[in-house]
Amino acid sequence: MGCCTSKNADTSANRIARWRATGIVALRDSKLKTLPDEVFDMEKSIRTLDLTHNKLVDIPMGINKLINMQRLVLADNLIERLPMNLGKLQSLKVLTLDGNRITVLPDELGLLVKLERLSISRNMLAGLPETIGSLRNLLLLNVSNNQLKSLPESIGSCFSLEELQANGNSIEEIPASVCNLIHLKSLCLDKNNVSQIPQNLLKECKSLQNISLHDNPISMDQFQQMEAFQEFEERRKKKFDKQIDSNVMIGSKGLDEGVDL
Repeated sequence: MGCCTSKNADTSANRIARWRATGIVALRDSKLKTLPDEVFDMEKSIRTLDLTHNKLVDIPMGINKLINMQRLVLADNLIERLPMNLGKLQSLKVLTLDGNRITVLPDELGLLVKLERLSISRNMLAGLPETIGSLRNLLLLNVSNNQLKSLPESIGSCFSLEELQANGNSIEEIPASVCNLIHLKSLCLDKNNVSQIPQNLLKECKSLQNISLHDNPISMDQFQQMEAFQEFEERRKKKFDKQIDSNVMIGSKGLDEGVDL
């Protein structure tokens, strides 16, 4: 009995030592319902916390102790809400929450000013907070497969945004502020209810190379009649030419027009 206890203690000690040395806590597929206390004891040592595919329902308030954490991966759990003190994680650059049961994002999300990648697909979001516009360093926003009917006007203040994925929602209109996203390269809105997009989108978003609007009411004619459509086409074809030159595989649809004919 004593030997068994000693062995378990050594295993736990080794695991904690490894976490401290690497700054990475990886507990994927561990059937966890709560976070181990030893994680919170690490405090400033943790840089990455990966808890993918567990059975977590809540994120403890103690998460705010991990002030140097840069990557928080909580995909494929049972999480219903985020703690109000999430904004304390001022070093966070990547937040992955795909495949949970989250219905609302707290306003405090806007305090994560260093955030570069936010992925919260396959949840139950009915809306996004206006404070999302405070995420000026955000490069990727993935809110696909939720219950969104609109995107907030403040999204136009995410000036660094390069990729916006919002497939599989009920979005009817793209806010005009999206035209402010001059670094936007990819806009994906398949399977929504979009019937029109801002007229200046192609003119103002000069980095845009990909728009995907399949399974929406918008027509190809509407799309082609937009100002600066030809310039957009040239950028898009140039992108595909580079992919071909680099031997990158292109899907069976070839040079996809981005909307249904």
